[in-house]
Amino acid sequence: MIEYIKGNITELSPTYVVIDCSGIGYLLNITLQAYSRLEGLSNTKLLVHEIIREDTHALYGFIDDQERSRFRSLIGVSGVGANTARMILSSISAPELEQIIISGDHTRLKNVKGIGIKTAQRIIVDLKDKIKPMGDALIIQPSVTSDVYEEALAALVMLGFTRQASQKVLKKLFDSEPSLKVEVAIKKALAMM
Repeated sequence: MIEYIKGNITELSPTYVVIDCSGIGYLLNITLQAYSRLEGLSNTKLLVHEIIREDTHALYGFIDDQERSRFRSLIGVSGVGANTARMILSSISAPELEQIIISGDHTRLKNVKGIGIKTAQRIIVDLKDKIKPMGDALIIQPSVTSDVYEEALAALVMLGFTRQASQKVLKKLFDSEPSLKVEVAIKKALAMM
């Protein structure tokens, strides 16, 4: 079992990344959340989930353990495969997914492409007891999660700030000014940290 892959990014697209590790190029399927955090980087370390079947050998890469853990929880639900789980985590961040499951908001899950009402309800029923609130670790993001918010969050995390602290500050900023630009949001967040 491969735990992680660390190396140079040789190719990056919204659905996959190729990482050169000692002369071997590994293709890892990624979420859009991971893609936005990998943009502009020349090397990285991604946590891996391996799926080996008779007809395929696929690697899925994740920026952090929370995203990988939610992916593993999702593929454990009957009727949810790896690509569906990746689609969900591309549309909804791992912390937001946890909040949706805890609150039982199947409508938000149903809005993800390819997820019907029955699948959304099954995900919530199957995972509700497995996901526990972790105090400040679960933060409701702004009602309109935007690319700007995600980019600003990724930038703050890359600068060394914790994800939770960054989410708190950005939530305050975007609640008061939803139309902030990335650069302005980052500057204001840095002043508040």
